[in-house]
Amino acid sequence: NSYANVVSSFFGAKFGRHVEELLVSPLPNAYIVLGYVAGGVVRGILVGIIVTIISLFFTHLHVVHPLITISVVILAAVVFSLGGFINAVFAKKFDDVTIIPTFILTPLTYLGGVFYSIHLLPDVWQHISRANPILYMVNAFRYGILGVSDISIGTAYAIILLFIVGLFSFSLLLLNKGVGLRN
Repeated sequence: NSYANVVSSFFGAKFGRHVEELLVSPLPNAYIVLGYVAGGVVRGILVGIIVTIISLFFTHLHVVHPLITISVVILAAVVFSLGGFINAVFAKKFDDVTIIPTFILTPLTYLGGVFYSIHLLPDVWQHISRANPILYMVNAFRYGILGVSDISIGTAYAIILLFIVGLFSFSLLLLNKGVGLRN
């Protein structure tokens, strides 16, 4: 949800030319990125909280490591918000907003160990799966909820943080260069 909120908000501002006001303001570009990301994170977490509260009417939820669970949810929301920002920068029309979720995020999610342990895969596919950043988010979250993970929790945090730094740097570079924003 964090991804969809940021991509739609930023692309809407770009499409309606509201983003031009941000670009000419004295606001540093890092703050623009942080503002959109923070908005996506907050909205994504609110949706997650609402879904969790509703699900509690139907099942009992026992969280083994609450702080790890909360931190992974926040970090994953940051990663997806940054991804949404990058998609919005490159999008030229409304259809471009759905390409990344449909053809990249959905397959990576299904291949990220959501429904299975990667230890069930042949060795070759285990190594290929380890190149999927969603695998680390899924396993860190699984560790927070169930206390079980296919990946070391330290490795998972390191990969997630590496992606945050990389995506933030790339987002800032795109905004600084005006890619997709200035004609």
